[in-house]
Amino acid sequence: MNDLKTILLVEDDPKDVELTLEALSDIKLANQVTVVHDGVEALEFLRYEGEFKERKKGNPVAILLDIKMPRMTGLETLHAIRNDDRFKKVPVVMMTSSREESDLKKSYEFGTNAFVVKPMDPKEFIHAVKQIGIFWALLNELPKE
Repeated sequence: MNDLKTILLVEDDPKDVELTLEALSDIKLANQVTVVHDGVEALEFLRYEGEFKERKKGNPVAILLDIKMPRMTGLETLHAIRNDDRFKKVPVVMMTSSREESDLKKSYEFGTNAFVVKPMDPKEFIHAVKQIGIFWALLNELPKE
């Protein structure tokens, strides 16, 4: 496992990226976040492809994944992650503004560990991200790779 406890944030909305990094900064995790903007980049990161060819070895301790993104949706990305043995144990938290029951069901069918609807209020959003970061990056224990 990666000693640095990297979190992979897959989010195309710059405001949500900024709020997420602010929240994780408050709990001293922001410097351990890699931000990518869609599912294609997320898979390139995980597979050491493209601009991530030389990145430090190891899987992230958690992936925070938006559903509605360009090029490859969060659900398509989750499906690809869960169908690759190298990433099956990496916790994936779907963070989305979607309140559609079908998105919730599909997320769990595809193997998400949690589904969080992003609060619209920035303070509530920051609080929710802090809780996610504390649990998945600091408290949760993963098996050795």
